[in-house]
Amino acid sequence: MKKHDIIFGITWLVIGAILTGLSLTGLTDEFWSGMGAALIVVGGARLLRSHRLGKSSAYREKLEIESTDERLHFIRSKAWAWAGYLFILIGSGSVIIFRIMGLVQYSMAAAYAVCLMLVLFWGSFLVLKRKY
Repeated sequence: MKKHDIIFGITWLVIGAILTGLSLTGLTDEFWSGMGAALIVVGGARLLRSHRLGKSSAYREKLEIESTDERLHFIRSKAWAWAGYLFILIGSGSVIIFRIMGLVQYSMAAAYAVCLMLVLFWGSFLVLKRKY
């Protein structure tokens, strides 16, 4: 068990409980209760993982293999590439569909998201091109 994993898990739990509590008292809207619930789940998952790491050497070894295996790294990078391609295609289609439906604000939001993704891609490409 790593101490920082436990600290992060407890921190997420506390922040989540605070956000949920603020929403339940009416001080914030329901968005923050959803965010609080999500943080509670994340904190619980981190604590559970940390507990399992400390208790089971087989589980620790399995996670270590997953984090160092070159094949899994390759598959993860391919999955990110596919996710990027699909995001651009779906976002671009959404721009057109929203515009046809007369939802100009949604169309512009989708267009800005696609534009941001392309800017991030080209910026990353230029940095990696210099590095490699």
